[in-house]
Amino acid sequence: MMSETAFFVKDIIGPKGSVSIVAKEAAGEGKSDSVESHTQTESIRVHHAELDEEGRLAREDTWIDLQDEPDHQELCNREQRYFQQAILHDTDLSDHMEDAVNSLRIAFACDESVRTGKVVLL
Repeated sequence: MMSETAFFVKDIIGPKGSVSIVAKEAAGEGKSDSVESHTQTESIRVHHAELDEEGRLAREDTWIDLQDEPDHQELCNREQRYFQQAILHDTDLSDHMEDAVNSLRIAFACDESVRTGKVVLL
């Protein structure tokens, strides 16, 4: 079974630390089919990886509050405005297209893995 929050890419990790989406309300039980929930992040937890002289974490995690984020329709409006500007100004969208294709590859691999019970390598 997928988690209730599987619709989120919840964590990004790098050499300086990580960030995690923490959507307690939007990711609540029974909301995984809600379009509005899929666009709400609510807050981001920033984990700083730098260490002090004793090898302990030098900084506490910090939080970024996102209570003023746009709703689903406004996100759609922003995407359309961005796309329109890209057309008008001949903006190269190759990176965006590659990200979309890779996301789709991951989704197809997940589906194949669930159907076959095997690991799918990308």
